[in-house]
Amino acid sequence: MFDDAWIQKRQATEGAGAAWQALLAQGPANQVLSRAQGDFAFAQTLADGSTVLAVDRFAIQTLCYRVVDGQLRVAERADTLADERTSIDPQAIFDYLYFHAIPSPRTIFKGVMRLPPGHVATFAAGRMTVLPYWTPRFEPLRSASFNSLREEFLADALQAVKDQLDGTRPACFLSGGTDSSTVAGLIGQATGQGAASFSIGFEADGYDEMAYARLAAKHFKTEHHEYYVTPDDLVRSIPAVAAHHDQPFGNSSALPAYYCALKAREAGVSRLLAGDGGDELFGGNTRYAKQRLFGLYGLLPADLRSRVVEPFFSLGAVARAPLLKKGASYIEQARVPMPDRLQMYNLLLRMGMPQVLSPGLLARVDTGAPARQQVKVYASAATSSEIDRMLAFDWRYTLAESDLPKVRNSTALAGVSVGFPLLDARLLAMSLSLPPNYKLRGLKLRWFFKQALRGFLPPQILTKKKQGFGLPFGLWATRHGALNALAVDSLRSLSTRGIVRPEFTQTLVRDHLPSHPGYYGEMVWILMMLEQWLRAHAPDYRLAD
Repeated sequence: MFDDAWIQKRQATEGAGAAWQALLAQGPANQVLSRAQGDFAFAQTLADGSTVLAVDRFAIQTLCYRVVDGQLRVAERADTLADERTSIDPQAIFDYLYFHAIPSPRTIFKGVMRLPPGHVATFAAGRMTVLPYWTPRFEPLRSASFNSLREEFLADALQAVKDQLDGTRPACFLSGGTDSSTVAGLIGQATGQGAASFSIGFEADGYDEMAYARLAAKHFKTEHHEYYVTPDDLVRSIPAVAAHHDQPFGNSSALPAYYCALKAREAGVSRLLAGDGGDELFGGNTRYAKQRLFGLYGLLPADLRSRVVEPFFSLGAVARAPLLKKGASYIEQARVPMPDRLQMYNLLLRMGMPQVLSPGLLARVDTGAPARQQVKVYASAATSSEIDRMLAFDWRYTLAESDLPKVRNSTALAGVSVGFPLLDARLLAMSLSLPPNYKLRGLKLRWFFKQALRGFLPPQILTKKKQGFGLPFGLWATRHGALNALAVDSLRSLSTRGIVRPEFTQTLVRDHLPSHPGYYGEMVWILMMLEQWLRAHAPDYRLAD
């Protein structure tokens, strides 16, 4: 956890509290904490009476706080700090509908804050000061030897897995993707025995990739366990999973992750290793290549764009021609600057805020706040490379605010602990130093990562399309009576709370969902999960007119 040998020794002999005290005594907290590594969250009272709070760079561990009558209160969960006087924050509800989660520092409760990743807070004399102690700084190697970097990467990844094993039965999630398969294989190297691997499948075309999980399990000789999630499983578990989170959470992969962890627990496993982070550290998300394509438009001369290309594609006849219509859509998106361009398909924006949200909610929130926060985060990384800037952006929004809470809460509900070896400090340092074209080479995603693992992973897994534990909720909700009834009942109840327009929820489940289950199912899901969370935590909540 510490890069200073003497502080490591103090931690071993006197405990983590003494080690944090020793580190914080060396200077301002926002400066000395940059030397802390790994996952952590702490609140430490110092000799001068001040209290310092901090969480790790990815918020793998989390910390919430509030100040009541001049007194600081701290807890891992936001709902632990709420009481009968604590009200729901309408802005947080809007943020949830925008992001499908509530990004820090806000929580669903007014006055209860969550410390953002890589931040430290100091409470002194009744005042709280929050500062970043770490922001991503990319310093690419000027001369990179692939062979030496490959050896370093493989050694660091193996050590990262070793560090996350706790002596209990070695086990991991296994989706059949590159990251989880890598972790499964490295467990075998680290322990000399095959890991216990756990996979989730779906009886739905386009969603099930169990074949790849089986391929990885056979290749690495894991003790493989499979479970096929059913619509009946969702009906039984949606209320419990929604209620378990300390605030509304709309990542639908939480349900498959929960069942995967539950089956691991039933098999006697107490800790799972997850593959989260590989895409975000080494350039594996498909949007990275997509945004590079949009960036090419800016290379055209400005006069050519404004006087020729854009007028041509704005013609009505062009908009009606299928192939040319794609060109018009490309130009429309390419003209939007990053990171706003990433929200072009945001469901709330595409469907129209006035059509979705009640006038009462819109009157109480700042609809531009999420975009402003994203612009600030996007600009904060120290880099001139767009791919690196997108990676740092995803460290905040994809990892810290969505994927890690999903896995952390799902495993906790199942009674299993979790480790994230691909977010090890050594692999993070490598990501910060790799040349941008080692991450995205042309349009080839995670070039270095895949090249380094050739001969280790099965070739079919290296070339497969990214999928993961995607949930066919929309499809099932149109075919399974009980699941459809749960969704309809949830949205009908939510429509009485003054958050969304009743006529919108009716049209959504009656017309939109049957016409495009995969697309509109996501909106049904996030509204349903909001209602299910409110039933458990604030059953009487209603936004006043």
